[in-house]
Amino acid sequence: MASLISETSQKVFTLETLRAAAKQSERCLVVPVRLRRAIKKYLREQEDPFMRRKVLRLSESFSNIKDVNLQLVAKTSKELVDDPFKSMEKSQRWKIKSAYGDIGLTYRDGETVAYVASRMPAVYSACYRVLSEVRRRLPGFSPTKVLDFGAGTGSAFWAMREVWPKSVEKLNIVEPSQSMQRAGRSLLQDLKNLPIIHGYTSLLAFTKEVRKSERQHDLVIASYVLGEIPSLKDRITLVRQLWNLTQDVLVLVEPGTPHGSNIISQMRSHILWMERRKCRKAKVNEEDSKDLIDLRSGAFIVAPCPHDGRCPLEKSGKYCHFVQRLQRTTSQRAYKRSKGDPLRGFEDEKFSFVAFRRGQRPREPWPLDGMQFETLKEQRAKRNPEDFEIDYEDLDDVEETDDMIPYEEVDASAYDSDVMETDNIADSDEDQEDETVNANLSGGWGRIVFAPVRRGRQVHMNICRSTNPDASEGSFDREVITQTKNPTLHHLARKSFWGDLWPSRGKVTTDS
Repeated sequence: MASLISETSQKVFTLETLRAAAKQSERCLVVPVRLRRAIKKYLREQEDPFMRRKVLRLSESFSNIKDVNLQLVAKTSKELVDDPFKSMEKSQRWKIKSAYGDIGLTYRDGETVAYVASRMPAVYSACYRVLSEVRRRLPGFSPTKVLDFGAGTGSAFWAMREVWPKSVEKLNIVEPSQSMQRAGRSLLQDLKNLPIIHGYTSLLAFTKEVRKSERQHDLVIASYVLGEIPSLKDRITLVRQLWNLTQDVLVLVEPGTPHGSNIISQMRSHILWMERRKCRKAKVNEEDSKDLIDLRSGAFIVAPCPHDGRCPLEKSGKYCHFVQRLQRTTSQRAYKRSKGDPLRGFEDEKFSFVAFRRGQRPREPWPLDGMQFETLKEQRAKRNPEDFEIDYEDLDDVEETDDMIPYEEVDASAYDSDVMETDNIADSDEDQEDETVNANLSGGWGRIVFAPVRRGRQVHMNICRSTNPDASEGSFDREVITQTKNPTLHHLARKSFWGDLWPSRGKVTTDS
């Protein structure tokens, strides 16, 4: 069996296929022209003369919530250790009752308009990056029924339309703010072929109006909403409800801050622990249906974690997050303020996320099993001297051909990206990467966390990886890839970015 796996891996994976499968990060994302036009049209209809002031006030509100949440964690850390389900009612924090629980911010018309102008493109970029990775890791997954909890103005739905253009047939949104729901509907006015959309103000209203047999969804997503709930007990209760409504995939997205990463880590640990406990109880009670239980029960991480064990970054002083760079829209450039310096044409949206899938993680061969790499010295010894000979006649032919191409001067007129760009939304998957091989869901694909450091002929990378074949445990290692010892992997490492996948062997070694 081992020899069969090695031969299969050797035939499938080459340097090109490894690079294509490992590529996960989007470099600089451009917000789709349809979304930019919808935002511009919505802001034009509002005609708010105090937009800059409202955007600044919204930004300050987010900062205040973040600061208070950090203080809240520090004040109640001992209570959480003693009793993780203890409510935080005694904490010094203002509270506003809502359908989510106790939060620190409500969205009225003014906040909603400021959110659309300043935050919606960034939230869209994070959701698009996360859902794109789910698509790459699950190429056969195409959701038809979706639940968007904390939908806001619909950033996640816009991302879904780009990732799965013709897939979604029914969308249920849960958003307590009527102002947010109105803005979301207004932004969708000019879109065609929309799915059936139903809006609810709370999960309680959703469960009352929808029959139990129709509550399951192929995809459930909650983006940028759990951080507004200060109580750990309320968060866990909410995520358990969302998991019960999930038939296949659950996605949680939070800001890439220590607080947001901590929330994702807590929810990750709780879902995995809950499903392991269910499996243990089911195996004890029903030994006869063991095969059926293994297929239908359990949960594993699709992304970003390559394993289902305890997060190795929990007590390291670091936190797991990723960065998506996006080109700022005209509304962001018009209403956002910079601190003294000129406003850049792009911004970096930091986010943390986790994607669960029901079932057991598949056992598949690791990408580097059976692959043998040559050192730089061995590669140079095999070089043919004829390959270095230059045919000057061919170069002359190429130069003559280039001279025949007339030079066309580009018109340097003003370019408005929201008006002049072609409205080209691909209805097929033509814009997706031409990947000959997809990265499988085994533990053999680690995740590059933080930016790789290139130093001469060395590349230093921090990799979160699985340490055993069943991906039940993981580790966080710093790996150094050198050109001298492994020029093939070194070439791959130089092309890698923060968030990409990294291939490993069945037995974790420091092959550098």
